[in-house]
Parts: sequence; C-alpha cells; structure tokens
Amino acid sequence: MDLIEIFSKGGPVMYLLLLTSVFTAAIGIERFRFYNYAESGGEDFLNSLIDRTDKQNIEGILNFCQSQKGSAATVAVSGIKAAILGNNVESALNISYVEEAVKLRARLNYLSMIVTLAPLLGLLGTIFGMIDAFNIFNLQAGQPLAITGGIGEALTATAAGLCVAIFSLIIHTYLSQRLDEILSELDRVSAVVLNIAEKKGLA
Repeated sequence: MDLIEIFSKGGPVMYLLLLTSVFTAAIGIERFRFYNYAESGGEDFLNSLIDRTDKQNIEGILNFCQSQKGSAATVAVSGIKAAILGNNVESALNISYVEEAVKLRARLNYLSMIVTLAPLLGLLGTIFGMIDAFNIFNLQAGQPLAITGGIGEALTATAAGLCVAIFSLIIHTYLSQRLDEILSELDRVSAVVLNIAEKKGLA
C-alpha cells in the first residue's frame, strides 16, 4: 500500500492534516532563517562591544554597532543613541528589547496550536471512519472483514494526526530553545550598554 493510497483511506481530514504539516514546515523554515539573522555576531559581537568600552568613545561604539547585524546590535544601537541624546538609556533598551522579542516570538503560537490541533483532527477523522464502519455493519451483517477493514482505515487519520503533532512539537521545541538563547543574549547586551553609558557618564 503506497502513501497515496494510505492518504486517500484517511478521509477528508487528511487534507487538513496535510495543510497543517505544510504550514508547520513553512513556519519552521522562516523562523530558522530569521533566528540565524537575529543571532548574527552572537558572542563575537558581545565580546567586541565589551572590548570597545574603554578603547573608543561613545560615537565610535555607536558606529561599530550600526555596522553589525542581528537583534543584539539593534538593541545596543537603541541604548547608545539614547545615551548620546541624553534620554533614559534603560527605558530605550527595554523598549527595543520588547520590540525584538515580539519579532522573535512571532508565529510560535501557531506551532503550539498545531501540536494540539493535529491529534484532534486525527481523532475527528477516526470518528467519521468509525461511523462509516458501523454503517457497513448495518448494511452487511455477518461480514466482519468489512467492519475491521473500515476501522483500520479510520485509524489512519489518528496516526497521521499524531505524526503531524510530533513533527510540530519537535520544531516548536527547537525554536523555543533558540528563542531563549537569543533573549539571553539581548539581556547581556543590555547590561553591557548600560555599563558603557555609566562609564561614559551618560547614564
């Protein structure tokens, strides 16, 4: 029995499960690429920023941060600009942090929803299949093979729903771990920028 035949035996719900699996893959790819951009520089950027604290003036540090990519550089630029303008540095850092966190968390809730939704869709498909199987029982009494075959086909939807849920859960867990790492990096960058502002007498 090939995949197309198995898919067709799962009923109409299989099309919804296919759609959710494609949606999951699309979110995973998009978030993976965005997180790679957000982490640009990473530890190297943070170490370079610390090294420049005593070696460069605030304008030089700002130019360095503006030349970098990633969420950490974006937060650092906001804080340093606030320091230069005489604004509240901590407030500027918090606002920038929240803005970046919103971008980083985007669409993760959809994955969480699919983890819950996929098994429910599979169960719904199984229930429809079971109803059909018992209809066969009513019409063809004394043919147990028809009944067991219908139940077997009905369980295809449940298996597919669980597979989609597991796939989504793996991706969601991986992306959540990446998110935590990036947010931790933003916290450290914020602390470094505050330290720079204090040392330069701008905090």
